[in-house]
This record gives sequence, structure tokens and C-alpha cells, in this order.
Amino acid sequence: MELKVESEEMDCNQPPPVEVFAQNSTLHGISHIFTYERVCIKRCLWVVFFLGSLTFLLFVCVDRIHFYLEYPHVTKLDEISTPVMVFPAVTFCNLNSFRFSRVTRNDLYHAGELLALLNQRYEIRDTHLVEESVLETLKVKADFHNFKPRPFNMREFYDRTGHDIKEILLACHFRGAECRAEDFQVVFTRYGKCYTFNAGGEGRTPLITTKGGMGNGLELMLDIQQDEYLPVWGETDETSFEAGIKVQIHNQEEPPFIDQLGFGVAPGFQTFVSCQEQRLIYLPPPWGDCKVTWMDSEFFETYSITACRIDCETRYLVENCNCRMVHMPGDAPYCTPELYKECADPALDFLVERDNDFCVCETPCNMTRYSKELSFVKIPSKASAKYLAKKYNKSEQYIADNILVLDIFFEALNYETIEQKKAYEVAGLLGDIGGQMGLFIGASLLTILELFDYIYEVIKYKLCRCSEKKHKHSNNNDQGAVLSLDDVKCHVVMLCISLRNMSSPHQFPSSFLSSISLEISES
Repeated sequence: MELKVESEEMDCNQPPPVEVFAQNSTLHGISHIFTYERVCIKRCLWVVFFLGSLTFLLFVCVDRIHFYLEYPHVTKLDEISTPVMVFPAVTFCNLNSFRFSRVTRNDLYHAGELLALLNQRYEIRDTHLVEESVLETLKVKADFHNFKPRPFNMREFYDRTGHDIKEILLACHFRGAECRAEDFQVVFTRYGKCYTFNAGGEGRTPLITTKGGMGNGLELMLDIQQDEYLPVWGETDETSFEAGIKVQIHNQEEPPFIDQLGFGVAPGFQTFVSCQEQRLIYLPPPWGDCKVTWMDSEFFETYSITACRIDCETRYLVENCNCRMVHMPGDAPYCTPELYKECADPALDFLVERDNDFCVCETPCNMTRYSKELSFVKIPSKASAKYLAKKYNKSEQYIADNILVLDIFFEALNYETIEQKKAYEVAGLLGDIGGQMGLFIGASLLTILELFDYIYEVIKYKLCRCSEKKHKHSNNNDQGAVLSLDDVKCHVVMLCISLRNMSSPHQFPSSFLSSISLEISES
């Protein structure tokens, strides 16, 4: 018989038996399961122990993977001292948007109904609710006999009738140095004409402070001019029941949103505002929900919640009313007083109070805010009332009803960081899984590679054998019997097993070799 070993069969080496692999594997326990011994209690116990450990391992791994896919995070708080801090921007608005003395006859003709001063017939409303002096002035301004109305613009109306910083600012000091009206920048909000100190921008460098505590920040003395407040004869969005100012402390890159985020300061009190800067760092999805993309807005370059909100409210009003309010950016026409009353005010109130789906403003991943602690003392005291009345040429009652002092300062030269961090990352997941693998089955990543390598060799061998058999069958008619190297190995193993089972040479039958020859020839 001719033995032929083809070169292409050299890659079809039979992998070692599973018993041999188990003895050499670094996977604990399988060497006691895959043995040459017959089934015994010891082997069965090892099977139970191994499967139990494998079950616990799979349970723990699934739990760790599920925990990782929840993308948990933790919040880290820290306080960092610094020798110098940038002082925030401070915006304030008088709660009264229009000075009564600056309202003209033309203003009343166009906006009298909006301000609830006139009815639809251009007549004075509720004359019994107003003081006699105010009523006489109003009667003169509301006399439209032979009156020819002129063009009217809401932006010009707000700007002209709003409280003037040169009149309401009685005293101003920053870090002990005197500041002036020119240090305040005009900004329009829903309260009308407002003012921002330390606004920055336009080549202005934000002011800094080098000390904490009172006297190292901004101190203002303001006159709210209650005698200029419009008489209130009805509830409108343009008039207020309160007296005082609204204040917002914010970052220079963030536009004021004072009607929603400001705090009130009342006349007759000195208000102390102790601040601490907070720098917040949030995680993007899937660990958090902060906004990582740039702001898609034609009005603002830097994204912030207030910028997003103002941008959204502007688009909402332009879409629904075809105009914008005075405080809104853009180039759409300003709403007329009629549109303010019939469309703009109701639409904006509905958007703020009820429609939470239209304006969805995500939290930026990096933002700065200022925590505040407020305290108050009464001003003036009985001892200082006469002095202040004489200094500002006002009555003592006027001083008590109109003067307020606002003192804003840093509590200390430090800032607080509030940072979200990933609570469970890929390294932690792999470490937990690796630790559990070592605990339950004594395996590592290389052990897994061993298993895959052995499985690959077995599959490769099976596929190679199938291909070899097909090749032999096609060449069996015109060639002699081809005995592969694997067949020789197989018959040698069988021969060794037979020899082991025979106790003496006398047990060899005479036909044993002939039977082996027959098997070889048949194969």
C-alpha cells in the first residue's frame, strides 16, 4: 500500500484532546472535569462547583454591565482660593418702567390704553383713584381736542420715559473709589430701561477685586423716584404694584434675564449681598444632559440658559405676532401698543407660564453663577434722616420712601467648583469583571484567549477534515488508497490501546495483524 502525505494537509494538524488542553489550561477547575478517568463522584462535584461559579460570574458581570449602561455620575465639590477675582456684572431696573412727568400727550394717545390710564374712548379711567394733582396733570395731557397724533415708537418711548441713571444715582463706590453714571451701560429688559455696572464688552475690561468683605465691592445709593410712578388703575404687564428695584448678578457673557432671575431691593433699607462665585461643570450625554454644541442663534455668540430663553421668546413672538418687544434682539419691527396688549403680552405670558415645550433650554456644560446671602438694615435712622434730607434737598418722608442702599461684595476671595464626574468608566468595568473572573474561575483575559484559540483549532480541524474527505472521494477511482498522516496516527492509537488491554504475548490472535492490515487497506 502506498502512503501519500499531501503538502496541503500539513495545516490540518489535529488539536490535542480536550483532556490534554484541560490539564495545561490556566482556567481553574476544568482539569478535574476533563480527565481520562471514568465518571466518579469527584468529577461530578467539580462539574457542579464549576458551573455554580460560572453562574455567579455571569450574574455579577451582567449586573456590572447594567450598572455601567446606566452611566452614573457623582458630583465633586471643591473650594479654591485665588488672589484676584473678576467682579460680576450687576444689572438693576426700577420696577416702574415709565416716568409720569415724561409721558406726553402723544404717548397717552397711542399707549394710554396699554398703560390702563385711558379707556377705548380715550377717556381717563377711575378718576376717583388718583390724587388731585396727578388728575389735573393727566387731564391736561389727555385733552385730545384738535390734537394731531404723531408717529409713535415703543423703543423710543421706553428710552425717553425710563428712569435716568443721572437722576436716580445718588452715590456710587467700587472698592472705595467713586464711580459715575458713565460706568453704567443701558440695557433693555422686560422692565424697560435698565442699567448694568461692569458689563464688559466693547473693549472694556471687567473690573477685578483683590479683597473680600464689605467695602471691597460695589456700593450704590439710589433714589427710586416714587413720585414719578405711573398711577395704577388696573393690572397690566407694564405697571407694577411694588416700589423698589430688581437686581441680577450675572456673568459678563450672559445677558440679563431680570424679570425671571432677579431679586428685589426695597426702599428704606440698606441691603447687603454677600456673593460667592460658583463654577459648574456638567457632563454631556449619556452621563448628563448638558449642551455641548455651539448656540445656533443669530443674536448671541455664547450659549447660556438666559441667551437661549431670550432667543426662543423672540422667535416665538415674531412667529405669532410678527413683531418683537423692546428688549428683544433682532431686526423685526417693534410691536405697537395695540400689538403689545392684544398679542405680545398674552403670548409671552403663556409661553413663560404654560408652554414648557416650545422653549427647551439645556444646561451648558460650563457655566458660572453667583450664590447670594442677603441681609438688611433700615435706612435712614432717626439720627441720619435730617442730614440726608438736607443733603439731597428732600423731605425726611421722601428719604424714607425712596432712598435705598445696595452693597454687593464677595464673601471671600475664593470660588466654589461643582463638577460632575463619571462614577463608573470602562476601566472600572473591566477591573470589576477581571476581579470577579479571578475570584470565581481563576481566569484572566489570556485565559479567554486560550479558550478561543483551542475552539478555533478544533473548528479549523473539522473543516479541514471535511474538505479532505471530499477530495479523497473524488480521487478514489484512479488512485491507490491514500493514507493520511492523521489516519496513521489514529490507527497507531488504536493499536496501542489494544496492546495495553492484552495481559501477555500469548493473547495475540493469529489473525490480529491481518485484521490491522485489512483496516488499513480499507481506509
